[in-house]
Amino acid sequence: MTIPSIAPYTIPTLTVKPAVNWPLYTDRAALLVHDMQNYFISAYTPTDEPASTMVANIKQLIIRADKTNIPVFYTAQPPEQKEYRRGLLRELWGQGIQTDAEADIIPELTPQKQHHVITKWRYSAFARTDLRESLAFAKRDQLIITGVYGHMGCGVSAVDAFMNDIQPFLVRDAIADFTRDDHTTTINWVARRCGRVIDTDEVVNAMEG
Repeated sequence: MTIPSIAPYTIPTLTVKPAVNWPLYTDRAALLVHDMQNYFISAYTPTDEPASTMVANIKQLIIRADKTNIPVFYTAQPPEQKEYRRGLLRELWGQGIQTDAEADIIPELTPQKQHHVITKWRYSAFARTDLRESLAFAKRDQLIITGVYGHMGCGVSAVDAFMNDIQPFLVRDAIADFTRDDHTTTINWVARRCGRVIDTDEVVNAMEG
């Protein structure tokens, strides 16, 4: 299966009561830019929601994070993964990324020298990576999660953060999904079971405050 073309949709709001209302602290937080690669983002119409809003909000968060010394971590899947590396993903999604151009982070969000790019192998940003160790070394126990796709990598990364006693903050209007229903399911589940769902403006206010 390849990545399907994704129809535009308006970004949903929470429809459940959140389980937690953790405050966000700049000296405890790190920003995750999850899988914002050409291969994945090409499925969207760039001028329409959710992609247009997501990209603009992630860009704003990266700029703010840099100004407040919040570490920024990108995940990126490599091209031409060997069968023993890709494993069961191959059975669900085929060969995946095949070229360096497909693997590149989209131009609007190109990582800078102060950013950290993590090679990613599974849905979760924590699986087979050193993200947990990097956060511990940086003394960060809060993770601001942005990117694609909500119900897969973003949501599973939020769960893994929670399971490692790292507070996940899933940014409602800085993620995108296959459909509006998927997006709604993701934010509702995270809000009830493993983290805080937050808006870009709230994150910016915390960074500025």
